[in-house]
Amino acid sequence: MQQKITKAVIPAAGLGTRFLPATKAMPKEMMPIVDKPAIQYIIEEAVASGITDILIITGRGKRAIEDHFDRSYELEAELQKKGNADIIRELNRISSLASIHYIRQGKPLGLGHAILKAREHVGNEPFAVFLGDDLVKSEEPCMKKMMEIFSRTGFPVVAVSPVEKSEIPKYGIVKARQEGSELIIEDMVEKPAAEKAPSNLAILGRYILTPDIFGILEKTKPGANGEINLTDALRTLGRKKKIYGYRVEGKWMTVGDRMSYLKTVVEYALDRKDVGPEFLSYLRQRIK
Repeated sequence: MQQKITKAVIPAAGLGTRFLPATKAMPKEMMPIVDKPAIQYIIEEAVASGITDILIITGRGKRAIEDHFDRSYELEAELQKKGNADIIRELNRISSLASIHYIRQGKPLGLGHAILKAREHVGNEPFAVFLGDDLVKSEEPCMKKMMEIFSRTGFPVVAVSPVEKSEIPKYGIVKARQEGSELIIEDMVEKPAAEKAPSNLAILGRYILTPDIFGILEKTKPGANGEINLTDALRTLGRKKKIYGYRVEGKWMTVGDRMSYLKTVVEYALDRKDVGPEFLSYLRQRIK
């Protein structure tokens, strides 16, 4: 039996420049998907997968994330006066989802640097990483399926999904081979030109990493963008041990840019029983 994964790291220190001016005073991770911030969907997936301890890597201007997952006694008192017991229960559920901790990244030196900041908290344990730009709608949580692969193998796991040729330059792309029922990642390259990409399998924001990644990240030199890239560290790790891939089941959506965000909001709104039918009716009228 492999060591059980109970800890997750969520890097959330980015500036969210693609959503300015909205993100001048509001963290990108708090952009609402209908009536729930994007980062809450991420944490709910983590909890549904068995994660009990979450470290969020933040930066300046991210206090709203901490406030969202904290109790608000003044708000609860006002809601109590108005008889809004259902809303109070939901707010209490949010504040007790998991044991959530925060640390600031400081200088924004990339995803690899953000994960390196989690070293002391994670210790000598395998851990999950969730990126806030990526949401996965599926019957079983994406991370839970990845944990099953880790339980069988004991090696790092990276979530991948096919993308259109035109989308390849936006993502890290993997070279992979099938080994029985398992997908083995042989190499990966960050944002290649489509004609030079080893496949159309893109890395999305779900990883299971082992603690030896920290020593590698420490020695990884910044890339051309001046940042420590996780992809570079994973390539080094892949020369020392196997890295498994998980082909995502369900629907992968991103909130990394305006158009992707709008599509994601529509997808989640249409799935809601309370607003979906009325919203669909509105859309049909709107496009006539």
